[in-house]
Amino acid sequence: MNLLAFFLGLALGTGFWLGQQLWYAKQLRQMLRMLGTESSEIALPIISRLRRAIALSNQQRQDLETEIHKWKHLLEVMPVGFVQVDEENQLVWCNQQGQKILQIEDSHPKERKFLIELVLSYELDRLIEQTRDRQKPEVQEWVFYPSAKNAETIQENQGLTLCGYSWPLPGGQVGVFLENQQPLLELAQSRDRWVSDLAHELRTPLTSIQLAAEMLPERLQSPWKERAERLLGEINRLIQLVQDWLELTQMEVDLSKHLSRQPLELKSLIHKVWQALEPLSQEKQLTLAYSGDDSVFLEADKSRLHRVFLNIFDNSIRYSPLQETIQAVVTQTSKPEITSNSLKASSCICIDIIDSGPGFTESDLPHVFKRLYRGDRARARQTGESSNEGASPKSITNGTGLGLAIVEQIIQAHGGTITALNHPETGGAWLHIRLPSV
Repeated sequence: MNLLAFFLGLALGTGFWLGQQLWYAKQLRQMLRMLGTESSEIALPIISRLRRAIALSNQQRQDLETEIHKWKHLLEVMPVGFVQVDEENQLVWCNQQGQKILQIEDSHPKERKFLIELVLSYELDRLIEQTRDRQKPEVQEWVFYPSAKNAETIQENQGLTLCGYSWPLPGGQVGVFLENQQPLLELAQSRDRWVSDLAHELRTPLTSIQLAAEMLPERLQSPWKERAERLLGEINRLIQLVQDWLELTQMEVDLSKHLSRQPLELKSLIHKVWQALEPLSQEKQLTLAYSGDDSVFLEADKSRLHRVFLNIFDNSIRYSPLQETIQAVVTQTSKPEITSNSLKASSCICIDIIDSGPGFTESDLPHVFKRLYRGDRARARQTGESSNEGASPKSITNGTGLGLAIVEQIIQAHGGTITALNHPETGGAWLHIRLPSV
């Protein structure tokens, strides 16, 4: 009886042990599948395969940690600021350049702090929230004013022009790259001041040269007479360039405060400008087609708007083929305007100037209103002076490369906008102007 009980217990114990071993083997096989062991290792014992899989996993983890450390070090030393926040807008990490731009003293505190506690910037907070809500990259520019701890540092904390590039991260986190554009802005301002000073210095000697050059054609014979006339044309172009640059510089000093606004009837103003350009338009047999309301009034500076249409029509005439039509379309529309208490409609005047020339190239469209920008330099140069065949008439603006920049400055001073496009029907240049009627 005792012997039977012994063998029965031995059988139960052996069965339990075998079952446990099978369960362990099953668990080990599941772990091996999770670790991704190769099929070539099936012939090896499970323990050996597990050891090799663990060693491989540790190696992969070390490689990933090395890669993460490398990229984090790159973010740390890169010349662009980087800020990372969690789903609650608490600062997770900030590199050296980000600390410098945002003036964050402690970017690695023991406990996470809300970004608003470290940086007072509504624009940065809004950029982060928009990125998290829309789950797509966002771009925003703004002027950042660092907070001053005491009155002595208020004057030292000048505004910085920043551009933020945000990116949504897993878990509701957001990363923002910060580019300090202040040095580029100051460099551009320094360049403009330098060119303005140079233009002031050149105005007097160029006028003297012009007076002397005007007397040369009368005293010379061919071919020197033609050369003197070309010389005079180049001098006039340089004088126009200097005058346009000085005028554009003066406009940048808050032109809106110096506008002499008065009620203007738009149709008559457009026709007066076209009549002033009749010598150029008749040479190429061009006509103006006005369409729209006959009585459209707006409050504007008459001389400034005259300059706007003069520059635009001058460009249209220069680039239009022979015997074509330049269109001027004026419409008055209403657009919704949100106020503090309600939504109301404000009146807006739209002016479209359309020609049948070659239009703008796609690469030139974003830059046509920049100073001295010329997309097709060969064409611009050709239209800046009269050709021997007479195919290209002389220009009022002499192709200084500042005409559209002046146009944009005047339109913006009136509270309007101007956009350069290519018309889908004519294929020519299409300038769309929006001005408030009141």
